[in-house]
Parts: sequence; C-alpha cells; structure tokens
Amino acid sequence: MKKLLVTGASGFLGWNVCQVAQPKWDVYGTYNSKEVGFTGITFIKTDITNFADLKRLFQDVEPDAVIHAAAHSKPNFCQQNPQESYLINVTASLNVASLCADADIPCAFTSTDLVFDGLNPPYRESDRVCPINIYGEQKVEAERGMLMRYPKTAICRMPLMFGMASPHAESFIQGFINNLKAGKTLNLFVDEFRTTVSGTTAARGLLLAVEKRVEGRLHLGGKERISRYKFGKLMAEVFDFPAENITPCRQGDVDVIAPRSPDTSLDSSKAFALGYQPPSIREELEALRGRV
Repeated sequence: MKKLLVTGASGFLGWNVCQVAQPKWDVYGTYNSKEVGFTGITFIKTDITNFADLKRLFQDVEPDAVIHAAAHSKPNFCQQNPQESYLINVTASLNVASLCADADIPCAFTSTDLVFDGLNPPYRESDRVCPINIYGEQKVEAERGMLMRYPKTAICRMPLMFGMASPHAESFIQGFINNLKAGKTLNLFVDEFRTTVSGTTAARGLLLAVEKRVEGRLHLGGKERISRYKFGKLMAEVFDFPAENITPCRQGDVDVIAPRSPDTSLDSSKAFALGYQPPSIREELEALRGRV
C-alpha cells in the first residue's frame, strides 16, 4: 500500500483521518508530546515546528501523500498565544508544503471556515477571506503561503466537527454530553451557525482531496446549516437527554477572548461534485449513539 503521512495524529481530526485511512493506506502519524498507539498505524514523535526534524521525517517515511492536520485550533488559545500558535499554524505549514513540493506528492492542508467573518454566508471557495480572530488570520496566511510554495496543495477548509474523541483530544460534543449527564444546564447560541460534520466524514473528505489530487481551495462542510442551539436539541433527542436542560442564548451574552463569527456556513458544492457526500446530522448522531 502507498504511504500516507498524517501530522497531528494525536488530535481529534488527525486521529479520525488515521482510522479512516488505515484500510487503504500504510499510515504514519506524527505526535509531539502526547504519545498514541493503535494497531496498524506507525506513530512517530516529531516536533514539526523544527524544520530539521520535519525534513528527517519526510526522508525516513518517504510518504506518497500528506494530510497536514497538526494545528493549534482553539481560537482562544491562538488569541492569547499568537507567537506559539504561529509556529505550528503557519511556519510548520509552509515547511510541509515545501517538502511536499520537493517530492511532488499530494498534500491536503486543514484550514477552517473561520477564515470568514460570518456576515455573508454561505461561503464559496472564491469568496474573499475576512477573518476576525488571530486563528483565522494565521490560517489565511498559511493558505496563501502554502499555495505560493506548492500550488498543487489542496487547501481544505473544515467546518465545526464532532465525533469520537482521540485518546488526547475531544470534539465539542463531549463537553455537551458531560454537562447533560451531570444534569447541568447547557446554554447554546441561537445566533451562531455552522455546516458541521463528524470527524469521520471530514476525514473522508480529506482523503478524497488527496486521492483526487485536488489543487487549490476546497470546502468540506456538511449539507445542513445549523445553530449551536438546534444542534444541541437534536443531539438531546437522539441521545435521550432531557431537552429542557438546553437553553438558548446569544453571542452577545457571553464574554469571549477571541471574536466569534456569527455564520461561517460553507457552500461545499465543489466537493459534492467530486463525490464528497456527508450524511445528515441526525444520521451522524445516530451512528455515534452509545459510543461517545
């Protein structure tokens, strides 16, 4: 089998990519401080912010394709730690692109829907980027820099994702579930919308981008636009949690460190035409019932 290198394999998305890719690829996954192990996948401790270590990794593995999922992806962290997050979100990303260019291999980069300000959805790949927080700004810089170094890079803009946690990283849904199991009230935004998908579906989209050798920007959102509040209500229904514990609130009711976009829904028609077919959110949740 061909070799697939997945950076950030201990993270939520990277972990899902490794699981989904394993049947068809010889998978190599990087981690930095949080060791992981899974039968059939080779995990390699690597500081990808160190170019010498990253170059050595490419030389040792000789990958046939790369999915670059490593990132500081929490907007609040990036807002408070811009220099630390820049090293992995931008510097490492540009170096990954350079090494993929040297080998002329498919490279998929995990960007974000937060490159948009949320005022003019749904967003297509050709729409002007307009981030409102440091995380979004860093992803925009990485997108542009990677395409300059390697125009064949697939810039995959990811939506909000949920699903099975990795050994070291959860999605937002785990916090929802823990609060509801404890009988706590869950206050969710009625005025924040995303085209959310499961980590499994997102991983399939990334693998499709690599296998189809997509070049340039590609949106991998789901087919439904949904608010945090409506998502929580649907999750409670599917998982048999008391819906009365979920209450509506608005973005303006909460003080946040990183500014939040109101609606970064993605138009993913381009990906759908390539064969990317996300299930409905209800179907995704039903598949997770009893497993999260």
